[in-house]
Amino acid sequence: MSSLKIYSDGDTSTSVPNRFIDEYMIEANDAQIKVYLYLLRVFHAHRSTSISDIADKFNHTEKDVLRSLTYWEKKKLLSLEYDNDRKLIAIHMADACTGEERAVSPQRADIVPIPAAKPSYTLDELGAFRDSEETSQLLFIVEQYIGKPLSVSEIKSIFFLYDRLSFSADLIDYLVQYCVGKGKKDFRYIEKVALNWHEEQITTPEQAKDYVGKYDRSVYTVMKALGKTGVPTPKEVTYITRWTKDFGFTDDIIIEACERTVMATDKHRFEYADSILTSWKQSNVHCLEDIRSADSTYKRKKNVQQKPAAILNNQFNQFPQRNYDFDALEKELLSN
Repeated sequence: MSSLKIYSDGDTSTSVPNRFIDEYMIEANDAQIKVYLYLLRVFHAHRSTSISDIADKFNHTEKDVLRSLTYWEKKKLLSLEYDNDRKLIAIHMADACTGEERAVSPQRADIVPIPAAKPSYTLDELGAFRDSEETSQLLFIVEQYIGKPLSVSEIKSIFFLYDRLSFSADLIDYLVQYCVGKGKKDFRYIEKVALNWHEEQITTPEQAKDYVGKYDRSVYTVMKALGKTGVPTPKEVTYITRWTKDFGFTDDIIIEACERTVMATDKHRFEYADSILTSWKQSNVHCLEDIRSADSTYKRKKNVQQKPAAILNNQFNQFPQRNYDFDALEKELLSN
C-alpha cells in the first residue's frame, strides 16, 4: 500500500521532547503524565488554565493535580510561582531537552498563567498607553461609566486587561459596562470578572454577552430553586460557581439538590445543598440517573444497618408474654 501524505490546515500538534519520553515518563504515574502533557498542550496553544480545570478534565482531585505539579517541579521540568498568600498564580515551563528552565519575560510565551499575573508598569508605559489614540478614547469611555476620572491604579488595571489578557477595546468597553450595570465599580471586581472571561477564552463582546447570559440565568435559577430572592451575596455566588464550575454539574442536577434542600430545611440552605452536591461529586454523579442509583445504594445500606435491630426486636417478641399481678407480688415479698 502506498504511503499517505498528511496535510494540515493549521497548527494541530503539540511538541513532546524525546527526553521526556525516554527518561522522565518511565517513572511517572498516570496522573503525572496526563498533567504534564496537558500543560504542554496549553502552553503551545498560548492558553491559560487552572487547577480545577485540569482536575475536571481528567477526573482527578485538585490534590492529585497539585501533587503532580510538585512532582514535575522536583524533576525540574517546571517551576511554580505563588503570590504572597501562597496561591498558585503561574507555571513556568522548563526546556525538557536540556532540563533547564528558560528565562521568562513578558514577551515570551513559556508561561502557563493560572490565571495571568498582573505585572508592574512604569510611568512611561502608562503614559504611552494613555496617550495612544485608541486607548485614550477607551479610558474616556470607562471614565463615563465609572463617573469619575481614573486613578493611576485604575489605569494600570485597564492596561493589564489590554496588555496581558489581550482584551480588545470593545471587550473592555463591554466588561466595564456589564460590571457597572450590576452596581460594581470596584476595579478589583472588574479584574476578577475579566480573569474569569480570560479563563473561559472569551475574546469578543458577543462571546461575553452569551456567557454572562447563561451565567446570570444559572445563578438566578438556583436562587429561585432555593427560595431566595434579591441579588445573591458573594458567598452565595461562590457556592453556585463551585457547583457549576468546580463540580461541573448541570442545572438539572443542581436543581434536584435544591429541591431536596427546600424539603429538608428552612435554614442554611446553601450549606445544606452544598453537602448534597459534594456527596454526589464524591459518588461520581454525572446525570439524574446516577442520583437514582446513589439513592438506591443508600437505601440498601440503611436497610442492612437497621436489620439487626429489627431481628433482635422480633426475637424478643417471640418469647411468651406473661401478665403479672404486681400487687400480689409485692405482698408476697413483704411477707417473707
